[in-house]
Amino acid sequence: GRALRACAARRSRAGAVGVGRGSGARPARLPLPVSLAAGPRRGQGDAPPPGPDKGTRVERRRAPGRAPGSPLPLVPQPRGRGAREAPLTGVARSGPAGPAARERRKEGGREGRGRAGSGATAPRLSEKFILLLILSAFITLCFGAFFFLPDSSKHNAEPCQPAPGAGGRARARSTGRAPGAAFKGYTNLNKIRADHEKALEEAKEKLKKSRDEIQAEIQTEKNKVVQELKKKDSKPLPPVPLPNLIGINSGEPADPDIREKRNKVKEMMKHAWDNYRQYGWGHNELKPIARKGHSTNIFGNSQMGATIVDALDTLYIMGLHDEFREGQEWIDKNLDFSVNSEVSVFEVNIRFIGGLLAAYYLSGQEVFKIKAVQLAGKLLPAFNTPTGIPWAMVNLKSGVGRNWGWASAGSSILAEFGTLHMEFVHLSYLTGDPVYYNKVMHIRKLLQKMDRPNGLYPNYLNPRTGRWGQHHTSVGGLGDSFYEYLLKAWLMSDKMDMEARKMYDDAIEAIEKHLIRKSNGGLTFIGEWKNGHLERKMGHLTCFAGGMFALGADGSRDDKAGHYLQLGAEIAHTCHESYDRTTLKLGPEAFKFDGGVEAVAVRQNEKYYILRPEVIETYWYMWRFTHDPKYRQWGWEATQAIDKYCRVSGGFSGVKDVYSSSPTYDDVQQSFFLAETLKYLYLLFSNDDLLPLDNWVFNTEAHPLPVLHLANTTLSGNPAYR
Repeated sequence: GRALRACAARRSRAGAVGVGRGSGARPARLPLPVSLAAGPRRGQGDAPPPGPDKGTRVERRRAPGRAPGSPLPLVPQPRGRGAREAPLTGVARSGPAGPAARERRKEGGREGRGRAGSGATAPRLSEKFILLLILSAFITLCFGAFFFLPDSSKHNAEPCQPAPGAGGRARARSTGRAPGAAFKGYTNLNKIRADHEKALEEAKEKLKKSRDEIQAEIQTEKNKVVQELKKKDSKPLPPVPLPNLIGINSGEPADPDIREKRNKVKEMMKHAWDNYRQYGWGHNELKPIARKGHSTNIFGNSQMGATIVDALDTLYIMGLHDEFREGQEWIDKNLDFSVNSEVSVFEVNIRFIGGLLAAYYLSGQEVFKIKAVQLAGKLLPAFNTPTGIPWAMVNLKSGVGRNWGWASAGSSILAEFGTLHMEFVHLSYLTGDPVYYNKVMHIRKLLQKMDRPNGLYPNYLNPRTGRWGQHHTSVGGLGDSFYEYLLKAWLMSDKMDMEARKMYDDAIEAIEKHLIRKSNGGLTFIGEWKNGHLERKMGHLTCFAGGMFALGADGSRDDKAGHYLQLGAEIAHTCHESYDRTTLKLGPEAFKFDGGVEAVAVRQNEKYYILRPEVIETYWYMWRFTHDPKYRQWGWEATQAIDKYCRVSGGFSGVKDVYSSSPTYDDVQQSFFLAETLKYLYLLFSNDDLLPLDNWVFNTEAHPLPVLHLANTTLSGNPAYR
């Protein structure tokens, strides 16, 4: 108030001595208080401020110190940009001033404050805005603290508890907490802090490790979680008594020469296993020259330890029990089927399920049965097709199936969907769940209803339409084990499954009529039927048929047992010739009978040997049924050739050309070399009481499964078994 009155007095005095606008002289400029130093209005010179115009809003205020009834000065408040800078005084300002005017206002404000002493000035709008922001932030912080921070009462210990009685109960009800809740909350807070500190220390330690070490630890933790989930989800399997198992040990030959040969085969097995153990452990297969793990697309992109599972029963039969326990321990801790991996249903069935079931029957260890059932559950989605014919491949995690891109018109393959019966029947027997048995029996029923050209089963069947694909029939690749499993289904059922026996007999009669021929040199061979034409070529895979004919001779139609035993011997002779006519004394992948060329490979891509077992398999069956010493002699020739030309320091490798004296290696030690080739050689030089054929049936990967004799089980009333 005093500042305003002094200012008004000075202006009145200045007006008395000043000269108007046209005189050329300007009045002396007196410093004004900041409340009045708004500067002249544009175009008005030094004229006193006029009253409010249209652009101002008038508001009456009572100056401090005035009586309530005193007249108030007009306080114009301009709108627009100037409002942010206009002081709340009785002087109006219509717009922003120039730099000189602003400087004068600063000086006037400093002087005015000096004269006025305690005269207060109103804050500018920008300052109000800042204050408003601060106030808003403070309110937000208070609300956040109230709603989100822990209740402080939980962290304040209550040293003095109320005495029992109504007062104590009333307080407990009013607070909603038990008397000891505060102490518990304090303890929990300390625990949280300790956990955070521990996690921080662990993170610091992990950052010091290499990337590979961190990834390995992550994978280990993931495996632990998966195992825990499996333990929670897995249902205990029903107790099933083992069939009467005979001949899982012994077999020691009395002849020292034969015993020495058998020990040599055992040493070769030890060499193959030890190098896999050292260089490829956990991988599916081994690269013995590169000395690292190896895998193919039939196992997907995961490390499932195919060699371990495939070799277990061979190790057990040979008495390599320390190695067997190593494999069992790995399977128990590491074999995981919950992986995002696309695998071959056929290969996983014969190698993994067959290998695990055989290991279970031989050793009685429950872990093998449990793993086999877990894996079988992962294969079941492959049967979700319009016809029930399974896909060739299935993703173990998603259950999505598909067929090989090269198969005829997206067809499934006869040897793949037709080679599930043995393993799936045993799964139903061990679990009491008929789902596995029903799946394979559905396939059989479907095939029985279909027309077969010339009585032959084509190799391709479309799982969507249920129609045959390309009319290509083979007892070798793509068709072989389908016929084998018809016969072995009958044998495994204790010769009760007459439906399977009839299908086998019908198929063999058609094969003998349309596919089996004699060469000009007198060699019996099995060709391939392609679109009404017989191709005079026989594959190494087809050589298993000699053993199959011998195995199925007993029980054949029209008392043809002698005929089929002789047919088996002729096939064994032809396959031996395919070995004997090479430089390395090892058989090629395929050989022809055209013109003057007999039992010899013609194409370069058919001259390789990849440690296959089919010829040795036939030698063994023929030895068991005839005891002709030539089969052991032929088997020993093959043993020496493998040891000489396929053995390397890191294991055993296939060779690319059996007709070359200095062959190159393919650098793959196949899992079936340990599962089949070495097993059949070992059995060839063992007595017949080791895995007698009256009690055991070998699946197509040479995994022995027991015959399900009704007399040897107590589950003949089990619906699944019936």
